[in-house]
Amino acid sequence: MSSLPGIDPAVVPSGTGCVECDAAGGWWVHLRRCARCGRIGCCDTSPAQHASTHAASSGHPIIQSFEPGEEWFWNYTVQDYADGPELAPPHHRPVDQPVPAPRDRVPHDCQRHIH
Repeated sequence: MSSLPGIDPAVVPSGTGCVECDAAGGWWVHLRRCARCGRIGCCDTSPAQHASTHAASSGHPIIQSFEPGEEWFWNYTVQDYADGPELAPPHHRPVDQPVPAPRDRVPHDCQRHIH
């Protein structure tokens, strides 16, 4: 594990759900927060994998889990965990948000769609 530049601890999260999934009416399994700009994206288990897509297209390779009880950082460039500072709150999605979410958009056969 290593600490890397390119993290902005003062930037707040973009919201409580995946930005692209919310815009498209999609759904996600887990959420990840860009440690540079705060953008919330869905994990690589989710159908759309928006967090890793954002990392590749933006040049912001460090994310932090946006799940309750998880504080780990991931570096997509080296495909390994990374150390990082405490980021601005909130530190996770709402605890009453189900997994997968949002409840009203998750298909009944969601297990067939996850990676």
